[in-house]
Amino acid sequence: MLYEIIHAIVHNTIFIKYGLLGLFFNGMFSSFIPIPTEITISALLLGKANVFDVFVVLVVGSTIGGYIAYYIGYNGRLLKKLRKTPEEKYEQKSINIMTKYGWFTIIFLSPWIPILGDVVSIVAGTKKYNIVKYSIAMTTGKTVKAVAIVFFGVHFIQWLVQILH
Repeated sequence: MLYEIIHAIVHNTIFIKYGLLGLFFNGMFSSFIPIPTEITISALLLGKANVFDVFVVLVVGSTIGGYIAYYIGYNGRLLKKLRKTPEEKYEQKSINIMTKYGWFTIIFLSPWIPILGDVVSIVAGTKKYNIVKYSIAMTTGKTVKAVAIVFFGVHFIQWLVQILH
């Protein structure tokens, strides 16, 4: 059964048809819409994509997406036009957590927090958080997550392939 799932991912064109370009957009949109990049990364790695290329594309796409999310929050008019206002409960949760643990820490950790993490960058923009501090925290956080996912993914996939053969 596990083999069939992996086979479906690798041979499903939605994941590999657009290759690194698809990963770029997946990484960019996942910064403000909860779309996981892990499936796309796994499919590319199983398809023998260059590990370093996958890493760089993921970091660049995710970072650009983080800036887009910040700008959506920063520009309130755009936020209203897009109707991408964070649900009030998530926005308030983000603000409470940021206040308790510090904005820098939460922005750094936000790539790891499902749904709530997607709202953090928008809230940071809404609250006009310092763009330099935001840039450092967001870029570092997204890079650390990319290192973990891509390089852990490579080892996990190699281990899984050995077990299945």
